[in-house]
Amino acid sequence: MSSWPEMFQITDPGFVALVALIFLGAAIIKGFLGIGLPAAAMAFLTLLMPPTEAIPLLWLSILGTNSLQFARAPNKWDIAREYWLFALAIVVFIFATSMFIADYPTALLTVAIGIAMVLFSLNLLLGIKLRIGPGLGWQGVFGVISGTLGGISSIWSPTVAMYLVARDVEKERFIGATGFLFLCGVLPLGAGQVVAGVLTFPVFLQSFLVLMIVLVGYRIGELLRAHVSQDLFRKAVLIAFLLMGIRLIFNGLAA
Repeated sequence: MSSWPEMFQITDPGFVALVALIFLGAAIIKGFLGIGLPAAAMAFLTLLMPPTEAIPLLWLSILGTNSLQFARAPNKWDIAREYWLFALAIVVFIFATSMFIADYPTALLTVAIGIAMVLFSLNLLLGIKLRIGPGLGWQGVFGVISGTLGGISSIWSPTVAMYLVARDVEKERFIGATGFLFLCGVLPLGAGQVVAGVLTFPVFLQSFLVLMIVLVGYRIGELLRAHVSQDLFRKAVLIAFLLMGIRLIFNGLAA
């Protein structure tokens, strides 16, 4: 993992500004859609640094934005009761997989996630609806997939959103549920990254600086969301996933 001066060169303001712009844009997407901070950030950060350096930088931002998101959600306990199995599966699998993050073929995983995001977005944009019932079994399946992908890449929003959109969860409930499911995964993700040796104290400090930028962008996205209809909101989620998926595929193929 890069040391503090290697990651944020004071003598290279252009690099610092570019990284800050990436996180600001990703945070606006997060505040607006309720999802997409790690995916949007990783789509561009991987052009500047190895994924194993970019992923730990996101940790505090994922924790901070999803804490805010879930804290502001109505009916928190109701959401927790409804999605407890989904959350449990994420916790277990995100920790188990993140402990070995330094050993995975990141390029292959990035392409796989990108393809999944593109197919998911195109299917729903074209009106093809996934058949997902209300049973807990579906939550368990999607929780395992989400936790596995999240532990390896820090991106578990595609499969979480896939489940919630297929269940026709309304706008504010969607925001609260994603906040809950992302928040449940972030602590085991951090623990696994510490075990793997990629989340060190210098990286934690870097992650704190990133969080300051992300909170500004997140608030901007929240303000934008208040003026958007639910139908437009849903389409924005899918279009954002499509664009981020394409970017991730190109990143993985170029690695």
